Amino acid sequence: MSKKNIARAAGSAGLLAGLLTLAVASPAWASDDQRSCAGLPSHAQLKAALTQARHASNGGFDLDMWGTVVNRDGIVCAVAFTGVERGSQWPGSRVISAQKAYTANAFSLPGLALSTANLYTAVQPGGSLYGLQHSNPVDTFDAYKGEGRRFGQPNDPMTGKRVGGINVFGGGLALYNANKALVGAVGVSGDSSCADHAIAWRTRSALVLDYVPGGVGPGGVDQISFEGPWSQPHCVPGGAGAEDAVVAQLPPTRK
Repeated sequence: MSKKNIARAAGSAGLLAGLLTLAVASPAWASDDQRSCAGLPSHAQLKAALTQARHASNGGFDLDMWGTVVNRDGIVCAVAFTGVERGSQWPGSRVISAQKAYTANAFSLPGLALSTANLYTAVQPGGSLYGLQHSNPVDTFDAYKGEGRRFGQPNDPMTGKRVGGINVFGGGLALYNANKALVGAVGVSGDSSCADHAIAWRTRSALVLDYVPGGVGPGGVDQISFEGPWSQPHCVPGGAGAEDAVVAQLPPTRK
């Protein structure tokens, strides 16, 4: 073989080696996203906590739910639903639960938690955060792709993706671990937004990720309020007293 052919062969081998390196490295990038969910609930843990919370007294319409957990980078780590089978929940609530999780994570800080319920009044026309609801749109490709039979399963197509989206009514809460580190958020959807908040609150408590350092809601945390600049309206006509009673019975956040 001539020196020229040898050099050409060596160059081709180098290119092939580079392509093989990329092929091997690509799964590692995906595993980085998977590792970034360390310390957050697994699919099974989310489903168990969400189911337990859904069966408590939360007001609303007593419906089955969707729940999503995201990490601090807004990447979906788990999606689950309550009920015997998919289809007993509002289909549209799957993506809404991801929106709520993304919002609560995106607008909470290590020292200040904002629930999605805290945002409703501030984003109305004339409010201090008017327009926020139009920022960070949902990535529709990642939100709606995949086979329906995978929705809410450990391999839900949203898992590992940054779906985004902004939601400004109850059901999204930031997650704080025992070190009071902000590690992500949970979003819950499928009932009235007031019931969604209560179910998200109970879910977070059951997951022991409610070491909330501070917030703008009642009690100085991210609790829902029905009056003031960081509030949302009652959900059930004539049901204000019942919804107030539900909130009063929610477990306190951990210190």
